[in-house]
Amino acid sequence: MSHSVTPAGRSAKVKLMVLTGLFAALVYVFTAFLHIPTGAGYTHAGDGLIYLAACILPAPYAAAAGAVGGALSDGLTGFAVWMPATIVIKVLTSFCFSRNTKKIICVRNLLGIVPALVLCVVGYSLYEGVFMAGGINTGAVIAAFGQTPAYCVQVAASSLLFVAVGSAFDRSGIRKLIK
Repeated sequence: MSHSVTPAGRSAKVKLMVLTGLFAALVYVFTAFLHIPTGAGYTHAGDGLIYLAACILPAPYAAAAGAVGGALSDGLTGFAVWMPATIVIKVLTSFCFSRNTKKIICVRNLLGIVPALVLCVVGYSLYEGVFMAGGINTGAVIAAFGQTPAYCVQVAASSLLFVAVGSAFDRSGIRKLIK
């Protein structure tokens, strides 16, 4: 049995791949070039583009955009040690939002910011306190959670970017062109 893809199906898949690459590039730029160094890493607004990608793209594509953009940022800015954590955390973060809503900025997606914050704080703190400390070390884990204010600023900045761009997309109707 032959499995052929129709030209319309191929076109839709190409559009999704292009949008995924675009979002990965935007995540990279907003993370790598627009950040503030903090204790063990840096604070940025790039997660806002992951939130937006998750509201526009199917879940696997949004997860790929977040993981690739975030990992490239870590790898190319001297923070390669954070890449494993970033890949896992950004993939999970993308699942906090839904594209199956009438608007990008809706109660469902605004509430997605809460688990995204928890994933960011807990994920990076545990990674720093356990994996970077070479094993389970209570003192290292407690010290790692000292970065919580920086992670909260990161999610706040990302949320502002997400709401601003998402609202503009909702007003412009651009989402209808993408689906």
